[in-house]
Amino acid sequence: METMFLARLAEAERVKAFVDKACSAWGVTRASGYKLHLIVEELFTNTVKHGHRGDCNAPVWISMRCHDDHFDLTFTDHAPPFNPVAHASSLNAESGASKHQVGGLGVLLICELARTAQYAYVFGRNSIRLTVPR
Repeated sequence: METMFLARLAEAERVKAFVDKACSAWGVTRASGYKLHLIVEELFTNTVKHGHRGDCNAPVWISMRCHDDHFDLTFTDHAPPFNPVAHASSLNAESGASKHQVGGLGVLLICELARTAQYAYVFGRNSIRLTVPR
């Protein structure tokens, strides 16, 4: 499943509905669905608030595929380059919690929930690819 959203916080309900629809179609457990929601919501909110510094009409693409033991999730946006995978690897949970404000560790959480995380900035787009255990 794949769709495009505008980089606006008002789109968060549509993003949630997109994840709900995918989870329902795939017969995903509540725990797996919660994990996908958490990851997608964090990526989307960070893109709007920090990447674009507020609502705008820039596109955000979310693509999800379901496999027997994992999900493939790709999140693509036109915000300025930011590699959350490198950022997360520079933190560790203990030092990160003491050095960062509350809510500032979402990227670390995303990478901890994923089996693999890859980042690329190509043709003016951030692309984050995650493999998330089911």
